[in-house]
Amino acid sequence: MKRIAFFSIVLALCFFSVSCSKNKDNVLYVYNWSYYTPEEVVEAFEEKYDCKVIMDYYASNEEMFAKLMVAPSSGYDIVIPSADYVSIMIKLDMISKLDKSKIPNLKYLTDIVKEKADYDPGQDYSVPYFMGSMGIAVNKTKLTDYEKDWSIFSRQDLKGKMCMMDDMREVLGVALLTLGYSCNTHSEEELEEAYELVENSWKPNLTKFDAEGFAKSFSTGEYIVAQGYAESFFEEIPESRWDEVDFFIPEKCTLYIDSMVVPKGARHYDLALKFIDFMLEPENYAKFLDRFGFPSSTNTEADNYRTTTPHYSTEDLKNGELKEDLGEYLDMYNKVWEKIRYTN
Repeated sequence: MKRIAFFSIVLALCFFSVSCSKNKDNVLYVYNWSYYTPEEVVEAFEEKYDCKVIMDYYASNEEMFAKLMVAPSSGYDIVIPSADYVSIMIKLDMISKLDKSKIPNLKYLTDIVKEKADYDPGQDYSVPYFMGSMGIAVNKTKLTDYEKDWSIFSRQDLKGKMCMMDDMREVLGVALLTLGYSCNTHSEEELEEAYELVENSWKPNLTKFDAEGFAKSFSTGEYIVAQGYAESFFEEIPESRWDEVDFFIPEKCTLYIDSMVVPKGARHYDLALKFIDFMLEPENYAKFLDRFGFPSSTNTEADNYRTTTPHYSTEDLKNGELKEDLGEYLDMYNKVWEKIRYTN
C-alpha cells in the first residue's frame, strides 16, 4: 500500500514537473518602456498563443542598457530600445538575428521608417515599433501670434512662461538643425554654435529645463510654450480642453525610432518572433496608436482600423533626422550640455 502511495506521489510530481516546464516555456518576458504596450493587446496575444506575458519596465535607454550589460543573461525575450541603442547593441553582439520568415507582417512596415532606420538596413536585428518626434505645445488661449519653429524660444516677451526638455540630445539636436547642421554632428565648431544659440537666445527666456513635469505644468498654465511629447501633453489635459492646445512639430526636427529586438540568449526566441509579428498586425497596432494618439508612421494599414485622430501626422516627420549613436563624440556633447545646464 505504501509502495502504491509512493509511486502515486512520484507520478504526481513528474506530472507537476512537466506541467511547470510547459508553462515556463509559454512565458514571454518583455523589457519595455512604461505602459508602452496596451494591456488589451497583450491579453489578446496571451489568449491566441496560450501563454503569459510578463512585463518589466524601464524609464530610459540608459537604465535598460546598464541592466543588460550587468546581467546579459537577464532572461528577457524582447527589449524595445531606441535607434542609437539598437546600433550600439548590434555592434556589441547583444542582439539575435531575426528569422524574418517567421515575421510575415514585416510587409506592413512603411517606406519612411525603413528609410530612416538605416542603422539596421533590412531589419535583420530589429523591427521598428514606433517612429516619432518631440515637438512644441502652445496654449492658444494665451498666445495667438507665433512662428511654428524653434525660434519661438527666442521670444523675450514670453520670458518665464516657456520650458524646454532637460534632454541633451533633444535640445542640442534642434539647435544644430536650426543652424543647418546635422543633429549628429562630430564638429566641435558646429556644436559650439549650437551652444551659443541655446545659451544666449533660448535659455534666458526659459523657466527651466524640465524632464518630468513639463506636461503637467503646461496643463496648469505655468507654461504657455513647452517642448515635449504630444502624448504627454494630451494625457495631462482633459479632452474637453484639447482645442486650446496647438501641438506642432517644426520642419527641422529630431526623430526617434523604438524597435523590438530579441536579446542574445533569449530562452523563448520563437514566441518572441510571434509577439513581434502580432504587434505588426494592423488591427493590433491600431490599438497602440489609439492609446497614445500616435500617427501610423511605421504601419501601412493600421489607419484603416484606428478609432482616433492622431495628434500629429507622419508627414510632419518626413524632413526629420534620426538621432544616432554618437560613439566617441558623446563626451564632447556632454561637456557642452554641462555648461548649459550648470552655469548661470
